[in-house]
Amino acid sequence: KFDPTLYLVTDSTGRTDDDFLSTLEGLTGGVTLVQLREKERGGGEYLRLARLTKAVCDRYRVPLIIDDRADIAMAADAAGVHVGQSDLPSVKQESLGEDKIVGATAKTVEQAQKAYREGADYLAGRDLPDDHEGENRADAGFGLNDVCRSVPIPVVAIGGLNAGNMNVLNGSPIDGIAVVSAIMKSADPEAAARELFARVRVIKEKTAERHRMLHFVLISQIETTFGGEIFSEMTHGFYARFIDSAFYR
Repeated sequence: KFDPTLYLVTDSTGRTDDDFLSTLEGLTGGVTLVQLREKERGGGEYLRLARLTKAVCDRYRVPLIIDDRADIAMAADAAGVHVGQSDLPSVKQESLGEDKIVGATAKTVEQAQKAYREGADYLAGRDLPDDHEGENRADAGFGLNDVCRSVPIPVVAIGGLNAGNMNVLNGSPIDGIAVVSAIMKSADPEAAARELFARVRVIKEKTAERHRMLHFVLISQIETTFGGEIFSEMTHGFYARFIDSAFYR
């Protein structure tokens, strides 16, 4: 079990180890999952930094995910690995262990369902559009909600999110957000993480409340229409699942 509410994707570009690791102290602000992403480092350097990062994550009991490299994840005893669509089948075949987390990126419903079938434990949903300054764009057709509803595993939103533009996610059934610069480039990573965590929690709570209210209204209408005796427990369960899939997940 893992909590994807606030998923930090790291960036060590131009940083010393000490500077990079000190930024990770922001985990105390509410980061719930960390992905070490190092596209420019060779295997030895990647593993060295992975072990240093894991020591910090372990201290705060935050799972560490390794981007792209299942071998590094295994060698560092990380909590899991995040891979691209094409790498997912081979990663699941490797001996990562049943308790390891495997994440994938999915920008469409088709990709999300394929990743789920191939064993993904969570998804990083479709990137937000470049012009997402407007309010409540989550229903404007860029597909994040559809991805969320298409699979029964956690989906996190990603794409330039920060405390100032998170209203784009209002009403979206996301399980969390993935951020990079909003924490890594903050002058106060701990404070930034605390604010982000609070904001995404509010979004999740409001969406859950909206779902509960919609569920109650629709079930009440159906019961009124068909009557309590006809609306059996089995029928109630069927409509509850229909409402969940149609309007929430």
